[in-house]
Amino acid sequence: MLKSVARRRLALKTSALGLAGTLALFVGSIAGLSAPAEASTAAAVDKPMTIAFNCTGGLFAGTDTVQAKITMPDNVATGANVSIKWEFVSMKANQLINAGSKIVIEADLDVTGATSAEGAAGTDLTWDQELNLGAQVPSGSSPTTQPKTVNAKPDAGATSVAAKPVPTTTSLWLSVTPSGQTTETETTCIAGTPNPASLTTTVGGTGGGTGTQDIVTYRCTGPGTTDTQDVQIKVELTMPTTAKTNEQFFIGWKGTYVTGKELKAPTTGTLSPKIFPYATLTGITNLTSATGEGATGTITAGQIVPLPAITSVVNMKTTSATAGTATVKPGTVNFGSNAASGTDPAIRCEVQNAANLKTYTLTVSAGTGTTPTPTPTPTPTPTAKPTRTVTATVTQTPVGAGNGKVTKTPKGAAETGGGGDLGPDGRMFVVSGSLIVLAAAVGGLVLRRRTAPRG
Repeated sequence: MLKSVARRRLALKTSALGLAGTLALFVGSIAGLSAPAEASTAAAVDKPMTIAFNCTGGLFAGTDTVQAKITMPDNVATGANVSIKWEFVSMKANQLINAGSKIVIEADLDVTGATSAEGAAGTDLTWDQELNLGAQVPSGSSPTTQPKTVNAKPDAGATSVAAKPVPTTTSLWLSVTPSGQTTETETTCIAGTPNPASLTTTVGGTGGGTGTQDIVTYRCTGPGTTDTQDVQIKVELTMPTTAKTNEQFFIGWKGTYVTGKELKAPTTGTLSPKIFPYATLTGITNLTSATGEGATGTITAGQIVPLPAITSVVNMKTTSATAGTATVKPGTVNFGSNAASGTDPAIRCEVQNAANLKTYTLTVSAGTGTTPTPTPTPTPTPTAKPTRTVTATVTQTPVGAGNGKVTKTPKGAAETGGGGDLGPDGRMFVVSGSLIVLAAAVGGLVLRRRTAPRG
């Protein structure tokens, strides 16, 4: 019996601990999910872009038969070169190329804000490679190529460097000289779109970690999922000086485009003239963002989407329940919306260089309007009523007429101990009742033990 009780107590304790552990895990999971996901990298992030080419003539003619990938860093420190890596994803031959043949590749990149670090003049950077095939390349297969990096030297005062394929028929050449021959066949390729996308590197950061850049590089998507643009906006934030807990406060937002990196409106349809800037906040519990709404002005299809006038400040609002110091950075910017809250934007622009953006310090003080502690209502003390004392004198005549002998049992048998004449003594009932209760308890335990499931 004692062992059974001990095991039950142990089971109860284990169950309680299990419930407590489950609760702790649940609370910890909620805290982990609600914590702000702030990017923190020690090195600049590389951004890739894949370009499909349409080629004519020679052994690589075809649509999308050649695909190349360009990779650039997200940002570089002032004075550093921008390394641009070019590699081929595919280069499908339309017929067999014998071993011993020579393939020459030459590609041009249209670069803005930089020249070749090797000293070449002009805005084009040339990527070239010569291959001597050690094995044949079957029809439909690609020869093995190696990635190659070219360096771009940012212009003096440049805040960014952008690169994209030259949008002409001379953006990519491929020539093949068959083994044992001197005559080559040439393939010319052009990017699959008349206005190919570009990659942008921010210049002036630290190359990783916390920086001081006020130019935010955005990748904007919309209205369609394949409609993307690289946009740069110089952002200035203004911190409030009287932010207090449990009171709404505002962070000011101003923005101006970097020339040549403006956001273009869709060529079809309409875009509501609204902008929804965000800020990211870290350092204060449950304070992760602020958002505001502003007017962009008239938007013309296919033209630059105007930003609010530089003299106009868009107020991003938020509230903190906790006092402390937060670090603030520019965040996402959304344009146009079918929802007043901006939660369903037509164009969403995500920050690409968060690690190097200028940070601002926000101080939130404890508010004076604290919630008052309710004053307990005193329990009234009842007024004591006066005690009324009654004195009575009772004279009793002895039952035995004064001779000390009992000649008759009085009616008040309980007063004289005359219980025998009334039948069984009351204590018998108490003892009998106790035995019945004890028997019932024992029977219940036996019944429970017999009906308990066997493991």
